[in-house]
Amino acid sequence: MPEEAAALTRFQIALVILALACGGFGIGTGEFAIMGLLPDLARTFAVTTPEAGYVISAYALGVVIGAPLIAILGAKSSRRSLLLVLMSVFAAGNLASAIAPDFWSFTALRFLTGLPHGAYFGVSALVAASLVPLYMRARAVGYVMLGLTVATLAGTPVMALFGQYLSWRVLFFAVGGIGALTVTLIWLYLPRDKPAHGASVARELIAFTHPQVLLTLTLAATGFGGMFSIFSYIAGTATEVALMPATMIPVIMVLFGVGMNVGNVVGSKLADMSLMGTIGGMLVFNVIVMTIFGLTAANPYLLCLSVFLIGCTFAAGPAVQTRLMDVAADGQTLAAASMHSAFNVANALGAWLGGLVIAYGYGYAATGYVGAILSFFGLFVFGASWLLEKRAAR
Repeated sequence: MPEEAAALTRFQIALVILALACGGFGIGTGEFAIMGLLPDLARTFAVTTPEAGYVISAYALGVVIGAPLIAILGAKSSRRSLLLVLMSVFAAGNLASAIAPDFWSFTALRFLTGLPHGAYFGVSALVAASLVPLYMRARAVGYVMLGLTVATLAGTPVMALFGQYLSWRVLFFAVGGIGALTVTLIWLYLPRDKPAHGASVARELIAFTHPQVLLTLTLAATGFGGMFSIFSYIAGTATEVALMPATMIPVIMVLFGVGMNVGNVVGSKLADMSLMGTIGGMLVFNVIVMTIFGLTAANPYLLCLSVFLIGCTFAAGPAVQTRLMDVAADGQTLAAASMHSAFNVANALGAWLGGLVIAYGYGYAATGYVGAILSFFGLFVFGASWLLEKRAAR
């Protein structure tokens, strides 16, 4: 551990991780809650609901572009300074979004607000892992990601409710406030540090010359895609395939959120015991669970169980993030930040392929088979990575 980490007590380390997780909670709430408020947003700006969906795409594009770009530009910055800047931009972007006068300025602001997203999580993961012994790294990363998973369970439904009864602008005022709180907590509890010795743009870019980094990012982009292929259309699956009432959709969303939190906590502990075993095992689990989802989606009880288990597939998240830090050598910031670019590629890829099979008449349940195929491809990439590592070891 760095000298700064060694000087901290367990309580001080907990405060740092809490501060970092607070930022993750704000980011997760802002990213997901808007999905349930698109009709209100559309009415405010006099656009259609599909057109209002452009703001989600704009944010995701900001994440994909911003993660590697900011990691490169911030290569010579200390991690504390970089986190403070990133969360300040995030807070300011959300507060500005809350008072946006028209649709196109709002869309532009969502793009700008998405830029710090991936870099924040990547740098936070590096900081959290540096504060604990090696055998607890994945758990520390999982605790930071807990902010994101708790947002899906608590922050998103609460903010969506306030947004519906008051105004969607309340959501962005609240998320901007969470961002400002995170800046304060990081300022208070994260010790000052120095840029890594020899840090440079060139050294960060070297990360993308490592085959294992590229394989791990590809694994993330495909392995997580299955979750999004199903979750993006879960409301239609529940109402049109399982014939459940629309009032059950919030319950299903909660089950998914509970599954994500269980998966994050359990998966991070498993990753500390066997990193590669957890990644490979979870990909096999994905294939099985998503196939079962496709076969049993017409049964409401089995659908609910499948949704919970699909949420649990997030258990691979801390393991993949830790794996990236292990294989990136001197380009850790760029590799760690790019994890969330890959995650958003998975989001777009899964939603697109899921929509494609529905459009071709295979039905909502077929999104489960799409998810299983994507996870199987991720398992193939994992196998290539494992064989390459074994060959290098020999």
